[in-house]
Amino acid sequence: MTEPSSTSQIYQAAVVGGGPAGLAAAIALAQAGVATTLVACRVPYADNRTTALLGGSVDFLQSLDVWQRCSPDAAALSTMRLVDDTRRLIRSPEVKFSSDEIGMEAFGYNIENRLLMMAMEARAEELQNLTRIDDEAQSVTADDTSVTIVTRQGQTLAAALVVGADGRHSLCREAAGIGVKRRDLGQSALTLNVNHTRPHGNCSTEFHTESGPCVFVPLPGNRSSIVWVLRPDEANRLQKLDDNALALAAEQQSHSILGKLTVAPGRHVFPLAIENPGVLAAKRIALVGEAAHVLPPIGAQGLNMGLRDAADLADIVREALLTGADPGSDAVLQRYARARRADVFSRTFAVDMANRTLLSDFLPAQSLRAAGMHLLDRVGPIRRLAMREGLSPSWRGR
Repeated sequence: MTEPSSTSQIYQAAVVGGGPAGLAAAIALAQAGVATTLVACRVPYADNRTTALLGGSVDFLQSLDVWQRCSPDAAALSTMRLVDDTRRLIRSPEVKFSSDEIGMEAFGYNIENRLLMMAMEARAEELQNLTRIDDEAQSVTADDTSVTIVTRQGQTLAAALVVGADGRHSLCREAAGIGVKRRDLGQSALTLNVNHTRPHGNCSTEFHTESGPCVFVPLPGNRSSIVWVLRPDEANRLQKLDDNALALAAEQQSHSILGKLTVAPGRHVFPLAIENPGVLAAKRIALVGEAAHVLPPIGAQGLNMGLRDAADLADIVREALLTGADPGSDAVLQRYARARRADVFSRTFAVDMANRTLLSDFLPAQSLRAAGMHLLDRVGPIRRLAMREGLSPSWRGR
């Protein structure tokens, strides 16, 4: 990775935002031969949250020469167990999926975000046609021929294509004139990591409760990460407990399947919402990651979708440049939007419906959910289709 000169620079592509989706997009573009700049501050990534990277994401990170650098720090997810832990009249059967049913060693791997980011930063440093601007974008202005970015420290640069990876409050999305629909879910997620006395056996267990799912996801050793979806007041109450009280509450929620729990340092609560931009690209700006879609942490879809954004965009831009096309042209942007539209819509719909039916006290909705889980448990072809589609949509294409 090179450092920028003091004069204004013009690039084929500029990525705004240095989270996992933004870094992946920058690496993929640069590795594809695109002259790229990454506009993002270098900040220590101290957050102890984790991500369950599903099969397609692992393949993509391997192609970027990233996964090899952090895979020893990840835990395989070989089994996924869904448990109806509600106290309702109509309950779903327990469902357990095993990766060997579809000929895979693991559905994916769970890794701490900070370790993934360290591996991505190390790979980015090696790419000669990736310039890092250690600053934040202050303004983004699009015109017919390029997009101009001015940083907070006053540096100006221009690019034929800008990748908006700057999160929920995206400056790039605003510059493209793209509106967003937001729906607050009235739920919050409490995240924490725990040590436990019993082995997890590489099994991710998701308990479905009346307030949302609580999932225990394996980490290396006798450790797991917890994503616990609750009513906001209950999430805040649990966050304020001391370590022993919180460990006891988590152990009770897990029905002690992992034995005695010990809470590791670091816990977070964040409100949940669904956000859908009107379009995924416009005015030489393409959106990826949370600038393009925001989902609750159900089914591990968030970052996995962001990595598919980055992969598809890099492929489309590479192919456009091979034919001499303008990487920021409407034709290229629309090709990207078409490539991502079905994936984003279907995943958002599926996650939303899964959450709605779990929260609903409406008996027909509970019956429908129970029937669907019964099919997943008993009908082999449906089981295997659900497992494969959960990893990566088979119909992805452009």
